[in-house]
Amino acid sequence: MYPKELYSERIAALTEEIRQLNKYNRLVVVLELSAIGLAIGCVVAYTMWSNVAALVVAALFIAAYVAIRWRDSRNSRMAEEKESLRSVYQKELNYLDGDFSGFASGEQYANPRHAFSLDLDIFGPQSLFHRINRAVTTGGSDFLAKELAETRVRTIDEIEVQREVIRELSEREPLRAAFMAQGRGRQIDTTDILEALHEVQQLKFSRLAAHRLTYIAAVGSIIVFYGLLAGAIFGTLSGALPLLWVLFQILVVYLLFGRTLKRINQCINIILPRLSTYVNMIMLIVTADLKSRVGRDIISQLSADKQDALKSFRLLKGIINALDQRNEIWVPISNALYLADYFIVRRFLLWQDCYMEHIEEWIAAVSHFDALVSMATFRYNEPAATDAELVDADEVVYEARGLYHPFLGVKAVRNNFTMADQHYYIITGANMAGKSTFLRSIGINYVLASCGMPVFADSLRVSLFSLFSSMRTTDDLAHGISYFNAELLRLQQLIETCRQNRHTLIILDEILKGTNSLDKLNGSRLFLQSVASLPITGIIATHDLELSKMEQEQPARFHNYCFEIQLSDEITYTYRLSEGVARNQNATYLLKNILKAVLE
Repeated sequence: MYPKELYSERIAALTEEIRQLNKYNRLVVVLELSAIGLAIGCVVAYTMWSNVAALVVAALFIAAYVAIRWRDSRNSRMAEEKESLRSVYQKELNYLDGDFSGFASGEQYANPRHAFSLDLDIFGPQSLFHRINRAVTTGGSDFLAKELAETRVRTIDEIEVQREVIRELSEREPLRAAFMAQGRGRQIDTTDILEALHEVQQLKFSRLAAHRLTYIAAVGSIIVFYGLLAGAIFGTLSGALPLLWVLFQILVVYLLFGRTLKRINQCINIILPRLSTYVNMIMLIVTADLKSRVGRDIISQLSADKQDALKSFRLLKGIINALDQRNEIWVPISNALYLADYFIVRRFLLWQDCYMEHIEEWIAAVSHFDALVSMATFRYNEPAATDAELVDADEVVYEARGLYHPFLGVKAVRNNFTMADQHYYIITGANMAGKSTFLRSIGINYVLASCGMPVFADSLRVSLFSLFSSMRTTDDLAHGISYFNAELLRLQQLIETCRQNRHTLIILDEILKGTNSLDKLNGSRLFLQSVASLPITGIIATHDLELSKMEQEQPARFHNYCFEIQLSDEITYTYRLSEGVARNQNATYLLKNILKAVLE
């Protein structure tokens, strides 16, 4: 089933389920009021006629009310979960219709000095990140951004294992949808959680309760109390002895552990609201039964015997429940009967020793899985895309058949293109003929391939190399940097990057745009002649047809390609790449039409 059909089907089914639950909830309100009303009526009947049976019936109605309330709460949670799930599917349906407003665009990751992310539209509105991102947590968002902007040259094995888990998760649509629904329409702030954990780790607790001797003493004290109590009940001991022992226990517990318990309560109040949202996500992950290597590793991180995340959170929940049950009346009673405060302190200290240091690892594992869910959803949503063939070669290999830009969809004009190592490809063509889009298609599909995601081509065969682009240089008036100076700095950064890597593909759009035509031509020729000695393969778009003469001077290294247009009564854009130099330009033609329309 195609994604659009599946999402529409899921939305329709969930809408009906929510309608039924809401209908049931209205009935529940009537039943609750009826149960309470009948219980009150039975109590009134008892007061009037002293009929014990009326009290029994009243108790049954109260029990029925409790059961109905429990079912009502359960149904409300179910309705909320289904609403969240329906929202997930609706956003995916909107995505397929070109509406990405339901997802964060990743503007915060945009970096003008990055090797390629600004030029290739990796971050920001309508960007690649905007299309892929489904992160429930900010940690997942950060992980995804790091993957898309990675400048380190990955190994084939790294990419293959990531591709394997992305493929596996893409086939587990219910798992992905359930995971994304945990966000309840908002992103969980991972940084806030880590800061809270750091704050908790700074708190110092007395370790007395964790010591084995205090445990033995506590158990012994409880045994003594119940022994004294038994003696008093059977008349062999004075009734004052167990009472004095109880007062002694309460005093000792308060003096030794009262302050520590207060700080533990403070500590839990800091971390629990932030960690509780992770419980369902971890449950989904550890019960997913993933077969891929990365999937198994993540599950192992979360469920290892001594690092069981779910067990940890359950234990913490138990400690919290024990703290919630403490009140002014119950505290002395519970300490008298079983030294409750001491055992709460001990349980927390043991939990802290066993699990606290692993929480950051669990959060990192959830963030990793979160990013993988985003990438897998992108793969599922784009069935027309295909896996790239990765080549183990110590050179730049880029062989594309039917390549197109992912933002243009399947109706885009596809082109074939092959690059050889340390060769340079000069692309000429008129304005809007498709040069810049083609250059971005080259780069963005390589980024997808190196992340283990599918590419937008009939086939793409690539080796692994460094990538650097210079297409959107901007001035920086705040720092007194002109446009031309910014271009020079970008080219300097390019050269430094290329020197640090064995092989680099550079993508350039109009070298030295910020100067006059002759200076630009001479500077562009000088730059290309100079970097030709470095391990660089390049593709350069230009309007300067003179630059194409480098093919005549060095035919073994420089090659001309173009996007030609057809001029007649109207301009025809073919968006087809062909060998040679563009003959037709459209700037003057278009300007004449504008002037004619305005001035006449």
